[in-house]
Amino acid sequence: MNAASRPDKAAKAKAAKVKASVAAEPGEPNGTRPFSAFEWMLSLRYLRARRKEGFISVIAGFSFLGIMLGVATLIIVMAVMNGFRTELLSKILGLNGHLLVQPLDSPLTDYDAVAKRIAGVPGITLAVPLVEGQALASSAFNAGGVLVRGISETNLRALPAIGANIKQGTLEGFDDGSGIAIGKRLADQLSLQAGDNLTLVAPRGAVTPMGTTPRIKVYKIAAVFEIGMSEYDSAFVFMPLPESQAYFNKNGDVTAIEVYTDNPDNMDHFRAAVHAAAERPVYIVDWRQRNATFFNALQVERNVMFLILTLIVVVAAFNIISGLNMLVKDKGRDIGILRTMGASRGSIMRIFLVTGAAIGVVGTLAGFVLGLVVCLNVEEIRQFISWITATELFSPELYYLSRLPAEMNAGETTTVVIMALVLSFLAPLYPSWRAARLDPVEALRYE
Repeated sequence: MNAASRPDKAAKAKAAKVKASVAAEPGEPNGTRPFSAFEWMLSLRYLRARRKEGFISVIAGFSFLGIMLGVATLIIVMAVMNGFRTELLSKILGLNGHLLVQPLDSPLTDYDAVAKRIAGVPGITLAVPLVEGQALASSAFNAGGVLVRGISETNLRALPAIGANIKQGTLEGFDDGSGIAIGKRLADQLSLQAGDNLTLVAPRGAVTPMGTTPRIKVYKIAAVFEIGMSEYDSAFVFMPLPESQAYFNKNGDVTAIEVYTDNPDNMDHFRAAVHAAAERPVYIVDWRQRNATFFNALQVERNVMFLILTLIVVVAAFNIISGLNMLVKDKGRDIGILRTMGASRGSIMRIFLVTGAAIGVVGTLAGFVLGLVVCLNVEEIRQFISWITATELFSPELYYLSRLPAEMNAGETTTVVIMALVLSFLAPLYPSWRAARLDPVEALRYE
């Protein structure tokens, strides 16, 4: 027998002793229980990398950052999308009615009686007869197309978006004079303010032997309002109802009746009730039909954004798997020693399960806190970034709103956190199982 074979025999003898001791172990060590202090101590120690394990620590750090940023981004994006939808819905329904009642067969000359009957329906908060038409608004500095609405002073004050948002002038005596109310952005575009004169040009004016001539009239700006939605603040002009009937050649009738309700989500019930209360042929359109394309596109974009951003969390979970696999390989000798000393397979699996899950759980909680802080200060953050970059980060002309809204939904936020936690517990299962299945004989063979 040569000398080269002696170390091999010694290694085999050592492995045989280890194997015998492992086979003789009765099961769980005496005095220990699942997730005991011993297992937690080892798990937390493995999270603190020494110098030679620096690369594994870097992978764990990137996994933590990935989950934290993924959860925070999901929460922030969902909150902004929710706030965007809520703000748009409140602005649109604050100015436009939940139901639009239009006449059929004959002009709506009995609008006062019809509006009173509709207003008497339970759940109807306001029924507004109005005249609507397009015109060109011009000043000495600029000009632009506008949508002119004729409405009484009482109803104009009652509109949720107008009555409480008068920035210049007043609505006092609106019905008595020939003054008009315009949006803040329109006033800025035309370089006008309350008290100045505005010229309106309607394409359909008086009929002459030479054809129809445009109607041109100068109005005094009685009030300037600001709804907060750029499209409305730059396009709407309100004038007294009798004046609008004369301006648009309406002989004692109106274009439609806007109906406001106390529950915009119960349109099917209100449609039937309003149709019965009208007591004449009418055509009814609700807000869902008028804005279906816009809100459907918003919902699709929201769902797609959720799916795309979820991939960030999934990638971070894969980082946990790869990092834990490398940790198991690096700690093979430690696993062999623990198994020799009596640690069970379940104990080894729990040690590495806690190590991997801790990264995901702490990352999820940190992401939740980060998302919450950003959502509560999103407008201030937008203004700061705009100031730093000297650019308009959230243009009202593109996004319709003058500020960046964020509305956290408890159900959606809980779903994001639970999803991240589930991935955090699933990711370390396979590496932990591999660690538990590691043969201590093979682990210590060449030690």
